[in-house]
Amino acid sequence: MRQLVGHHALIIAVASAVFIIHLGESHLWDRDEPRNAGCAAEMLARGDWVVPIFNGELRTAKPVLLYWLIMSSYAVFGINEFAARFPSALLGIGTVLVTYHIGKRLFNAQVGLWSALLLTTSLMFNVASRAATPDAALIFFSTLALLVFTHGQFPSFPKRPSLIVLMYALTGLGVLAKGPIGLVLPMAVMGMFLLIHRLPAKSSSWEPDCPSGSRNVELPAWKLAELTATLLRPFAPLHFLRTLWAMWPWAAVGVVLVVSLPWYGWVHFRSDGQWVREFLLVENVGRAAAPMENHRGTPLFYPVALLVGFFPASIFVGATVANATRAIRDHDVWRKSYIFLFCWVGVIVFIFTLAQTKLPSYVTPAHPALAILSGCFFYRWTRGEFNLSPWRGRVIMTCLAVVGIVLAVAVYVAGQQFLPGERWLWSIGLILPVGAAICVTCVELQRRRTAATVFVVTGMLFCTVLFGYGAARVGQYQQIDQLLAASRLRTDQPRLACYGCLEPSWVFYSGQSIHEFGSDGDAAREFLRDHPANLVITTDRHLAQLQRQGFDEVQILGEVPYFLKKDRLILIGRSNEAVAAMPANFDSRQADWR
Repeated sequence: MRQLVGHHALIIAVASAVFIIHLGESHLWDRDEPRNAGCAAEMLARGDWVVPIFNGELRTAKPVLLYWLIMSSYAVFGINEFAARFPSALLGIGTVLVTYHIGKRLFNAQVGLWSALLLTTSLMFNVASRAATPDAALIFFSTLALLVFTHGQFPSFPKRPSLIVLMYALTGLGVLAKGPIGLVLPMAVMGMFLLIHRLPAKSSSWEPDCPSGSRNVELPAWKLAELTATLLRPFAPLHFLRTLWAMWPWAAVGVVLVVSLPWYGWVHFRSDGQWVREFLLVENVGRAAAPMENHRGTPLFYPVALLVGFFPASIFVGATVANATRAIRDHDVWRKSYIFLFCWVGVIVFIFTLAQTKLPSYVTPAHPALAILSGCFFYRWTRGEFNLSPWRGRVIMTCLAVVGIVLAVAVYVAGQQFLPGERWLWSIGLILPVGAAICVTCVELQRRRTAATVFVVTGMLFCTVLFGYGAARVGQYQQIDQLLAASRLRTDQPRLACYGCLEPSWVFYSGQSIHEFGSDGDAAREFLRDHPANLVITTDRHLAQLQRQGFDEVQILGEVPYFLKKDRLILIGRSNEAVAAMPANFDSRQADWR
């Protein structure tokens, strides 16, 4: 009990520091964060907890759970960046704790502790836990559902109805967080594992029947056919249907409908069917059938995304896989646990590889499984149960150092162009080679546990400085608030529109709906002529187009750099002479929702 409390305290302290330090110091990052945060703010202002609206339009991209969480956070902390991101940070901490308990259940408490700490160093998991997006909610509820599965009669499917209902209720919350994928992912992971586990003993082996010492010999055609048949045996129709039925699919559908259908039905009624229709057909079927917003990739996209997103622990991927495959091949006592983790990662990668729209964040729900696999390797390596040759260890640490140096150079070069006042940011990359050098020294002194601890601390320090301090400094160059302040110098209630450009963060920080004219210069001119409180945000390039078209009644009210772009943002309104000539009886038609 004392060990459990100590592990919990350590995990919560570390995860809180990594995910919450300077959480609200940077502006919301375009484009998903301000859309989600702004949608929650608009819903809260209207007192509407059902229909998602952003910038005055129906938002069908995501279900409602994230908005409910952010709205609740707004009620406590006010409408600001910290409040918008706090639910994700809280869910990230929860996922780390859940990962600890899965590792403890499948292996032991030490594996669980290493797994939880390694998860906090994962780059993409840090992004999910520090951003106002639904990824943290999907990861948390999917992982929690798998925890319930492992705490049943693992490796068999739980027999207690209460556990089954709880497990599927959690997937129902995942459906409220991100749609049908909230049920599909954990069901597919459990199903794949059970298909393998429930095979008859004579066909459960993944290896062909080879003579001793001949595993590296090329197999004849009939042996390859036999191996293929063995690999496909879990998907034999009768076996597949029996396994599916053993998972109580009727309970899954029933419980998920009880949890999620009330809101889906309500929003369907309130939006005359538009929300459900667009969400299912466009955001789910559409993204699976064709690349959206140019997010495409090759079949190797997600393996590479896992290596990058799970960095820095991904540098041990070779040793981690070798440790797990050896345990499976040698029928280790933890063999079933390793197979379950491989199913967890493999199924998620396979599902999203089939989808045509590809984003690195899609496979982040596999990170807890990667963390547990890595935690197993760390546990066995520190105990001397798995050895790395000296040269291999040096190569791994050299990779860590090289990544840090390359990052430092890249940040220095980018800072010269976009962040001239923050040239020190390049030094964040030096954390990695310094940590690598200390790890190598500890290994040379035969202090493996110290080396592993130094590696974890290096990863946590790197993520904290990168996302906490580095992102906060970069965020200061998002100067849209200065442009919005300039808009209020002419009138207390400016009515904003955009010509040729629009970022969701401008909607959030202005506190009002902003119409975008696109390339319609005539409409932008008419908007400015309509009322002195009407102002337009555009770029220097698009302003030059308006002026070339003969519109000379414009006055520049403010100007700031366009964040991470070569253009400059310009706030324009009608000239003082044109404003003075306008009649005094007009209606500002203000659209403020704050």
